Amino acid sequence: MRIGGFVPFTSIDYPGELAAVVFCQGCPWRCGYCHNPHLLPARGSELLDWEALLEVLHRRRGLLDAVVFSGGEPTLQGDLPEAVREVKCMGFRVGLHTAGCYPRRLARLLPLLDWVGLDIKDLPEHYPALTGVPGSGERAWESLELLRESGVPFEVRTTTGPHLPEKRLARIVAVMKTLQVPLHRLQPLNASPG
Repeated sequence: MRIGGFVPFTSIDYPGELAAVVFCQGCPWRCGYCHNPHLLPARGSELLDWEALLEVLHRRRGLLDAVVFSGGEPTLQGDLPEAVREVKCMGFRVGLHTAGCYPRRLARLLPLLDWVGLDIKDLPEHYPALTGVPGSGERAWESLELLRESGVPFEVRTTTGPHLPEKRLARIVAVMKTLQVPLHRLQPLNASPG
């Protein structure tokens, strides 16, 4: 696991649960408003040791309910399923924050997960201008469909700001209602990321 950060306690990253957050290093997309730009490169300057974090989590059993894998983009990491299994074996629920970059990897992870927070950034056709990656919108929206079919509790978050015109935001909100997405949160762009 390439880990670029760790938060030992949070009450806001997994709904209704006290959690720790593991920030995975690396993301294939380059959204201009990224909240964690230091996590974008595949190799960070100060990576944390996974085994040492497991020891910290072991000591926090009984104090925390869950562990959330965030990023960067956690599904970029091939050893994420094993890390999730290790955490679940300790008795924690497991959450995932993802942009839906890798639907097939998400599909393999879903049976291991207890909750997912999915970022839907825009309508599919507008993703390449935002992420710099052709086909990124189709992959994100495919991930949404996988979540809808999975039975795993999830929420969708959309960051609002100058990059997302009001008409497109209104269309996204309408589509989420049509798809009966259980929870769609609009989060304002943080002007000072990091």
